[in-house]
Amino acid sequence: MSTREASTADDPVIESPDQLILPMVRGEKPPADWRIGTEHEKLVFNTADHSAPPYGAPGGIRDLLKGMEQFGWTPVEETGADGTTNVIALKGADGAVSLEPAGQLELSGAPLENLHQTCAETGRHLAQVKQVGEALGVGYLGLGMWPDKTREELPIMPKGRYDIMLRHMPRVGSMGLDMMLRTCTIQVNLDYSSEADMVKKFRTSLALQPLATALFANSPFTEGKPNGFLSYRSHIWSDTDPHRTGMLPFVFEDGFGYERWAEYMLDVPMYFVFREGKYIDAAGLSFRDFLEGKLSVLPGERPTQSDWWDHLSTAFPEVRLKSFLEMRGADGGPWSRICALPAFWVGLLYDQGALDAAWDLVKGWSMEERERLRNEVPRLALATRSPDGGTLQDLGREVLKIAHAGLKSRARLNAAGDNETGYLETLDEIVASGKVPAQRLLDAYHGEWNGDITRVYEQQF
Repeated sequence: MSTREASTADDPVIESPDQLILPMVRGEKPPADWRIGTEHEKLVFNTADHSAPPYGAPGGIRDLLKGMEQFGWTPVEETGADGTTNVIALKGADGAVSLEPAGQLELSGAPLENLHQTCAETGRHLAQVKQVGEALGVGYLGLGMWPDKTREELPIMPKGRYDIMLRHMPRVGSMGLDMMLRTCTIQVNLDYSSEADMVKKFRTSLALQPLATALFANSPFTEGKPNGFLSYRSHIWSDTDPHRTGMLPFVFEDGFGYERWAEYMLDVPMYFVFREGKYIDAAGLSFRDFLEGKLSVLPGERPTQSDWWDHLSTAFPEVRLKSFLEMRGADGGPWSRICALPAFWVGLLYDQGALDAAWDLVKGWSMEERERLRNEVPRLALATRSPDGGTLQDLGREVLKIAHAGLKSRARLNAAGDNETGYLETLDEIVASGKVPAQRLLDAYHGEWNGDITRVYEQQF
């Protein structure tokens, strides 16, 4: 999730509805300027006993962030309600390192030109955190969810917005706290050239998001035992907060565009307002009221552009629009799959021929079929029945062919003369076998691990 540093000096008050679509309009870029921004989270554990390290304990999350400064990262601080100043993020040439609510460590990578750079960035980051972790007795898991921890066993990071969300989540769903405390994901942020290009990319990627969830399904355990799902992380979103999650039927309706997205976001209840370095609890309040100066926690004040940008970051559908499109369907995983997710979506969305072909595959699906996919994939993954007959394994073969063609057409070569298609190999193997990562973990659990969930900690990056 986003980390705020301070309000900007040039932060105009929103005085016209036209200003609400400015972030989206300003996101438009010619294809030559399209970039790839990859985000990935990992679970942090103490190697001695597999516990989750708290923030302030010796060898804990604060020390982990401090240790990263040797690689040129600059700390970002936040002052808590008790007046304590804490390092809650880092900024550097490779983007930002931030904390999820229970100490999951995230790299929000820099906007890069090609997948070779993306995978190199990921490799640098993992090498850095491993070096710091070895000194602190800390390791990392690439999974979609904590395999053995209860909520009560997990620490809470000292970030103001998380205090607000932790109070609010139980009011709107039964699994919001699980989402915050126990899950990890891989995401990729991609550009568009125009409103029409955004709409086509949004519709195509939203329809295919269940396929991505299936391919990356990697969260089959809860509190030490199989949970009956292959992507329990994805299932958690089904009862987190109905106001800000889901498959968004309106995206497929005639007339969808920037204004319709802004209308949707105005209907998403607020979480907070950021003022003078602190988060003010506005959970459940209306941004529409804020526009009219009627927000109860800030009477008479109207929102700024930064307030609107903050609000745009508080919806969590399968695909999200800000000044770029975020693909949000994948479980966390190791290095190879961190590289594979952006390869999958760049191959489909950054070449016009590939985008057209991918849209042709899904444009005839009904909303009911899209919702069914979303609901069945967390349990069935590639065995889910496709709207076109067959299974998602069959659909995956077709979609990966399109992604390969898209990456080949981009012709972005590394120093050895290789194009970007090699980053899809791990997904090719998954589709060929029909076994997603979670199924291989379950095979190990029921086989060589003999039901010993602690063996999962051998699955480090």
